Amino acid sequence: MNIAVTGGAGFIGSHIVEYLVNRGDSVTVIDNLYTGKKENLEAVINKINLFQIDIRDFDSLKNILKNVEGVFHEAALASVQESFSKPDEYNDVNVNGTENIFKLAKEFGFKVVYASSSSVYGNPTKIPIQEDDPKKPVNPYAQTKLDDEILAEKYSKHGVDIIGLRYFNVFGERQSENYAGVIKLFLERIQNHKPPVINGDGSQIRDFVYVGDVVRANIMALESNVKNAFINIGTGKTISILELANQIVKSSGLALKPIHRNSLEGDVCKSQADIALAKKLLNWEPKIKLKEWLNETVSNLKNKINE
Repeated sequence: MNIAVTGGAGFIGSHIVEYLVNRGDSVTVIDNLYTGKKENLEAVINKINLFQIDIRDFDSLKNILKNVEGVFHEAALASVQESFSKPDEYNDVNVNGTENIFKLAKEFGFKVVYASSSSVYGNPTKIPIQEDDPKKPVNPYAQTKLDDEILAEKYSKHGVDIIGLRYFNVFGERQSENYAGVIKLFLERIQNHKPPVINGDGSQIRDFVYVGDVVRANIMALESNVKNAFINIGTGKTISILELANQIVKSSGLALKPIHRNSLEGDVCKSQADIALAKKLLNWEPKIKLKEWLNETVSNLKNKINE
């Protein structure tokens, strides 16, 4: 297939690109490299078409996307904290940029699978969270993701095939600090023999899902017969931030204790996905367990430290 990936040099996007290239698809990557990195694509850089453009550049997008069969739309500004200081820019990139993709999907007839977010739910009234539960964003970034969903519903009424995947906390190789970066930050501290730093008391619970499982969800969504839906992509399992920090410390074998600082504005207290809809519509479920991945990753870090 001829497929485009926006934000294809970013954390999740680059993993999607690798998967597509490895199975023989013709892949176009669109990324302005603001947070994306060319080195994320080094394994496939000679097998893709890379365009360093912004998704707000409608005319360039139109020229690039006119012949594609599907688009994975991963491009976005994704720092919750930064969104408080740059709400207009976040709206411009995440909402107006996304509408450009939807407009072109309507014009050219390609299917879009895009990155929504569990942040649209805000602080849920109950967990696990189901797709039809209330949407109450608590930060500007989350609001842009909800605005995207409103746009997706609007364009779907005009016959555009759009599936929004509500990612919970994605982790894995090449994780950026902006995107659900707590695991990356904890691991970096451990690598430097420093204790993990926790914002707040650590009682916040999260549903961490592996990037490879997220890639599979994207592929299965694009290839499914589902035309329009919003679908949770998580594991249904939770861990508190304090438990996470302690587990990483334990795996490291270092005599450290997590340290605490003030809570962050716009931080959600509880997040856990109900993934029944993903199983039903996409026949998808996660395969990689957080604890096993952490043990292996921390073990590899210890080996590097001791080299």
